This record gives sequence, structure tokens and C-alpha cells, in this order.
Amino acid sequence: MAHTRIRPFNTRDTYPEQSLDNDLSQAVVTQGGRIVWLRGQCPQNLDDAKNIDSHDPVEQTHKVMQNIVQLIEEAGGSIEHLVKVVVYITDVRHREAVYRTMGEYIKGVHPVSTGLVVQALARPEWLVEIDGTAVIPD
Repeated sequence: MAHTRIRPFNTRDTYPEQSLDNDLSQAVVTQGGRIVWLRGQCPQNLDDAKNIDSHDPVEQTHKVMQNIVQLIEEAGGSIEHLVKVVVYITDVRHREAVYRTMGEYIKGVHPVSTGLVVQALARPEWLVEIDGTAVIPD
């Protein structure tokens, strides 16, 4: 892995009362490289900005993470270059589903993560939005 992950952990240990399995870190150190600042990704297609036809937090999170992977790849990197995510959800009851789904994409990556429960996102049908930062090594 190109970046130094400080104090990596798994959420199954940090939140034993929840059914989570996310590989995260307390800090990530990068050196050099190209920084990719991702706009908050929502459950919509990148090409036409149409929403996916689902109000399920798992399906919405899959689309969000697929967008993140695609954008990092278009920038010349891969998901292992992801160093930070900020997760916005509109209902705390969706937290486990969203984080479990996100965890499928970041297994072994260990980005830092901040999670927020917000009153609403830009469109009322959106349940999750995730923004991220990746650093692609030189």
C-alpha cells in the first residue's frame, strides 16, 4: 500500500453492538502524489445524473461506492488510494446497512472516516452521500 495507515482498526471491534466490518484507520499519511478530491457521491449515474430507482440504503450505497471507484480509476488510481471518506446519512437506522455495504469496497484499504447524520440531502429520495479523497502515488 502506498500510504502509511496509522492505528488501523476494524469497526467490528470498535462498535461490537453493531453488525459492522469496516477496515479504517485513525490517520493516513501520504507523501507526494496526485490528490483526487471527490464531490459527494449520491445514488445517481455519473453519465446522466439520473437517480437509481431504489429507496434501499444498501442499493444506494452500492451505487455511491461504484461511482467513487469509477472516479478514482478515471483519475488513474484504484480504491487502495482512498485515504478519507465522509459519510452522510439521513436516518441513523440506516447506518449499519450503509457502513456494511461501504465496507465491501474498502476491505483492506483502511481510510479515515467521518460519519454524520443529517436532516436531509440535496434530493429527498437520497438516503446516503459519501465524499472522499484519494492520493495517487507518483
